[in-house]
Formats: sequence, structure tokens, C-alpha cells
Amino acid sequence: MHMNKIKRTSILGTPVDCVDMVLALQSIDEYIQEAKQPGTVLAVNPEKVYALRENQFLKDFFTKATILIPDGIGIVMAMRLQGHAATRVPGADLMTEICALASKHGYRIFIYGAKEEINRGAVERLNTIYPSLQIVGRANGYIFEEDMHKLISQINESKADILFVALGSPRQEEWMYKYLQQLSTVRICQGVGGTLDTIVGNVKRAPRFMQRLNLEWFYRLIQQPTRAKRQLKLISFVWEVSSDFIRSKFGRSRTS
Repeated sequence: MHMNKIKRTSILGTPVDCVDMVLALQSIDEYIQEAKQPGTVLAVNPEKVYALRENQFLKDFFTKATILIPDGIGIVMAMRLQGHAATRVPGADLMTEICALASKHGYRIFIYGAKEEINRGAVERLNTIYPSLQIVGRANGYIFEEDMHKLISQINESKADILFVALGSPRQEEWMYKYLQQLSTVRICQGVGGTLDTIVGNVKRAPRFMQRLNLEWFYRLIQQPTRAKRQLKLISFVWEVSSDFIRSKFGRSRTS
């Protein structure tokens, strides 16, 4: 199911939705109220473009997602080159905004994934920020496959409306594919990767001014130099997007 209000485009073969934070939250709110089955919210960034190329399962799963947020300035700039009025929707910010929405409307939340201390700390932090938030259950990410039925029962018994899965990619997508249809009350499931680490403060977000300048990727590179190899994909991404744009403009000028 893909909401009619949201326009879906494609960047180098990877689907992404033309949403800002307001539209994403409005759509999630409507989906929780109206949908009969769980929907997925996933983040698209340049690194994901290459991951989807190498993993057909991931590509298929993303194509069927309910909302694909443009999380990454590279994706946003590519969308703008296509003529879309795109703005970045960071997955970490969307998670906390969903918590604010849940606090306001009484939606029930379950948080699954990460280490025990990170999971517990994130729940405590969110309960502090949003005192009326109903976090009705949680579980760390270290659950054996043979015990997964207990987790599914725990989530169902909690009557959660929203599920955050913090297992990293592609593990969280594989988990959703395998188990989402067994969840009886969950209506929105967001893959949040390492967001719980940022909530508890283990991984620092870039200062606000760097976020406004779209330099969060650079801040993360300074904080974690080991990301340098991953950031090389951003250079490849920019080159591919630029080449596509030049070809499309040149082609139009030749045929006009």
C-alpha cells in the first residue's frame, strides 16, 4: 500500500518519496488510523543506493515500503535536480517526531533492537522527553531465532501501534519481511538503525549549524574516520547523478 498523497520518484534506480517531515508525519498518522496491516518506514541515502544494487531482496523490500524518507543530503540534491522540492528527513529526527505524535494521540510504542543498556537507556530518555508517551514494551536485539516467537507474542500482547526496529541494515529489513505479518496490532514499523545510540548520547549528532548546512555527513566522518571508505560511495553517487543530469539536459537540447 502506498499513499496517494505521496509522490514516489527514483534516484539511480532506487525509489524514494517526495516527503518533508510534515507530510511524513501526517501520512504516518493517517496510516496508523486507517490501515489494516503493518506498513514500513525506511530511510534512503546514497549508501543505500549501492546496497540495493547488490541485494535484490533489499531492493524488492524497499520498493514495497509504505514511506521511503530522503535521509541524506545527496539524495535530496539529486531529487532537486529532477525538479522535486525535496527536503531532508533524517531517520533519527523522524523517530523522535513519531514519539511526539504518539504522545499526543495516545499511540502505543514498542522498541526492539540494540544492546540491552542502549535499548533501556533510550526508553528511559524518551520517557523523560515525552512524559505521557506510552512505551508498552521493549527488547534488545540479541534474541535467538528459536526465541523469536516469544518476542512476537510480547509485541502482540503489548498492543503496540508503532514498532521501532534497531537492528541495522539489512538485518532489520529481513526481520520485518519475516515477522511483520505476524503482528496483530502494529500499524507502522520504522527501521531506525543506530538511532538508539544517538538518543542515549553514545553517538553525537552534528551541531545544529552543521545540520542546517547539510554537513552532518562531514561531522560523522570526523567523529568516525573509519567511515572514510563508506563516504567514498558518496563521491561515486555525486558523479553518477551529475552524469545522468548532464546527459538528460544534453539529450533534451539535441532533440528540442
